[in-house]
Amino acid sequence: MNVQMKAIGFVEAARAAIEDDFWGGEESCITLADGFPAEALNGLEEFSHVEVLFYFHSLDAAKIVTGARRPRNNPAWPEVGVFAQRTKNRPNRMGITICRVARVEGRKLYVRELDALDGTPVLDIKPVMAEFLPRVAVRQPAWSRELMREYWAVK
Repeated sequence: MNVQMKAIGFVEAARAAIEDDFWGGEESCITLADGFPAEALNGLEEFSHVEVLFYFHSLDAAKIVTGARRPRNNPAWPEVGVFAQRTKNRPNRMGITICRVARVEGRKLYVRELDALDGTPVLDIKPVMAEFLPRVAVRQPAWSRELMREYWAVK
C-alpha cells in the first residue's frame, strides 16, 4: 500500500548538512505551508513540548536500511534491526522528535532541539501530554546510551 502525505510546514534551521551529534541548544522555526492559517497553531504556546513528525528529505535513498546493522557502523555496538534504532536511514525516512516550544508567532512555531535540517518537510505537530508518555520506567541497552552521549550536547 502506498501512502501519500503533504507537508504541513517546513523547518528553518541553522543546519543544512547531516550531523549525528550536538543538537543541544538549537532553535528552529517551523513555518506552516500555504493553506494552513495561523489559527492552526492556537493554543500550542500553552504546552511546554511538541512532537514533530518530519521527513528526512536530504537522505540518499541508496543509504536506506531495511535489515540490521551496527549503529553508526561502530564495531563495538551490536548489530540490531533498523526498528531497534532511531537512525535517519529508515525505510520511510520518517523522523520524530519531542521539542521544547519556544514561542508562536503567527504561522511560525519556534522550537528548541529539533534535530531536523533546514528545509525539512514537517508532516505533523502534536502537543506532548504527560498521559501519552511512558507510564513506567524506560529501559534501553547500554550501547544506545553511549550512542546518545553527545547527541543533545551543545557544540
